Amino acid sequence: MQPTGPASSASQVSLRTVFTICAGVLVVAAAVVFVLRTQVALTLALGAAMLAIGMDHAVAPLARRGLPRKWAVPLVVLSVVALSAGVGLLLAPPLVGQARAFTAAAPAIWERLQQTPLLLALDVRFDLHEKLKESMPAAAGALKPVLGAIGGALSVVGGLVTLLLLAVFMLIFGGDLVAALLAEASETNRARYQAVVGKIYRSVGGYVAGLAAICAINATVTSTFLAVVGMPFFLPLGILSGVFSSVPYAGPLLSVVLLGLLALATGGPLKALATVVFCLFYAQVEGNVVAPLVFRRTVHVSPLLVTLAILFMAEFMGLPGALVAVPAVAVAQILVRELLALRREQVAAP
Repeated sequence: MQPTGPASSASQVSLRTVFTICAGVLVVAAAVVFVLRTQVALTLALGAAMLAIGMDHAVAPLARRGLPRKWAVPLVVLSVVALSAGVGLLLAPPLVGQARAFTAAAPAIWERLQQTPLLLALDVRFDLHEKLKESMPAAAGALKPVLGAIGGALSVVGGLVTLLLLAVFMLIFGGDLVAALLAEASETNRARYQAVVGKIYRSVGGYVAGLAAICAINATVTSTFLAVVGMPFFLPLGILSGVFSSVPYAGPLLSVVLLGLLALATGGPLKALATVVFCLFYAQVEGNVVAPLVFRRTVHVSPLLVTLAILFMAEFMGLPGALVAVPAVAVAQILVRELLALRREQVAAP
């Protein structure tokens, strides 16, 4: 007798599919844990890769002019080290002197800042003094383990040496490694992969060179302005402003707040107003004129994507994440465009 009920269909999910999905989830989870546990090493690797790509843009023209690469690489590296040392020796004496004077005068500056009409009005309205006093122990308690971890993991000098050595090794062996990986691709895909690598190389190299130029211009212009208006400690403050400009959007805002408050404490309201107006004006010039002129042929990324990338990368990795956010989103944009182009070609194929 034949069964009268509906026939049950066989399951379309095989045991192999289940294991594949589980293995994929485990790989993603392991990758996330690995990134979270190796943030210092990851930051060094990303910074070294960016530095290596930036220096390779100087090595490649020398190699094209006939200089062997084994000589071009040390020549560029020694030039970068010599230039950095020369700038350091030129700026170190006044920078160290002004930095020490600023450290010694910091308590008195803070006391004068607390007596300014602006902070007195904020204190009356929002009870700012008591809130700051209450938050200081918690902030100190939260900051101490962070500083201890950073200091124990990597000193500043050791970090710079490690960064430079990693960049040199990547500069020497990175090209051969990339070429070996591309050689493993099939003939049909190798040309596309080479084009993608070339776009990433040009984008990241242009970003590194452009960022260095923007920071140097900012530091020079800001130091000159602060010296003209008679701002004490103008050299370290100008260099600090240049460093802040390496973080898009957030850096200029931090410069406005810091320099404005210090000008208010050391020079009064008029000097503070002039400093804030200058910082706001230069931030607009830098964001709308200098940066587009520098990046227009290299990093073509929407300002919205840049803002979102900085927000998420800063939350994920702190300041190093904010620094690598722009090249990271540029690389991601290149990869997404290539994947979409490949998808369109597959759909259009007969």
